[in-house]
Amino acid sequence: MLLCVDIGNTNIKMGLFNGDQMCCHWRVATDRNRLADEYAVLLLNLLATSGVSVTDVKGCAVSSVVPALTQVFEEIAHRYLKQEALMIGDGVDLGMRINTDYPSEVGTDLIVNALAARHLYGTPVIVVGFGTATTFSAVSAEGDFEGVSIAPGILTSSDSLFRATATLPQVALAHPPAAIGKNTLQSMRSGIVFGFAELVDGMVKRIRRELGGVARVVATGGLAELIAPESQSIEVVEPNLALIGLRLLYERNCPL
Repeated sequence: MLLCVDIGNTNIKMGLFNGDQMCCHWRVATDRNRLADEYAVLLLNLLATSGVSVTDVKGCAVSSVVPALTQVFEEIAHRYLKQEALMIGDGVDLGMRINTDYPSEVGTDLIVNALAARHLYGTPVIVVGFGTATTFSAVSAEGDFEGVSIAPGILTSSDSLFRATATLPQVALAHPPAAIGKNTLQSMRSGIVFGFAELVDGMVKRIRRELGGVARVVATGGLAELIAPESQSIEVVEPNLALIGLRLLYERNCPL
C-alpha cells in the first residue's frame, strides 16, 4: 500500500492507496508545534483503526507547504514506516512543465492538484482550491501548468471580518436562502457564500479566455462542496485531488 500525505497550512490530508484505489483517508488539523513522535502516534492509531498494519505500507509520498513539518513527516516515514518518503520538490520528475517566472515558488499542493485534474478530466483544466487561500490553477491544452491566481480563503477572510466588527457574530457557514438577507446571520452567509461563488465564476471566465479554450473546472478543498452548488462554472468536486496527484507522482518516480 502507498501512503500519501498532503501537508497544508490548515489541514493535513492522508490517504492510503491499494493500487489506484484509495482504501481510506483522513484529515487532521495542522499543528506546527507537534513533534514527529506525536504525529507518528496519531498516524499509527489511524492505520490501526482501519485495520492496516505498518508493514502493509510499502511506499510514502509527501507534499508540504509547511517547511516546519516537511522534515517531521520525512522522519516519520523513515523511523516508523521504514520507508524513504518521496518528498515532492526539486529533482522530482513532475511530467508537467511549469510555465511560470519562478517554478520553484509554485506550491507543491497546486502541482499535485493540477496533475490529478489533468489525469482525471483532461485538458485544458482549471483547479479551484478552497483552502487557507482560494487558488485558481490553470493547465493548458498541452498539459502544462501555466500559472495560478491567489485570493483570500473563505475561512481566513471570514475570520478577519468577525474579528474586525464587534457587532457581527461568528456564524456557521451554510447555504443562504436568498441574496438579500433578512437577518444578520442570513446576510453574512449570503455575502460570504454567494460572494465567493461569484468570485469563482468571474475568475474562471477570465482564465478560460486566457487559456484559449473551454477549460473544465474542478474544485477541491474543505469548502468546495459548499460553494460548488452556487457556482455556474464548477463542474465537479474532487476532495481528494491532491492525494490522487501524489499517487501519480509516486508511480512516475518510484515504479514498482
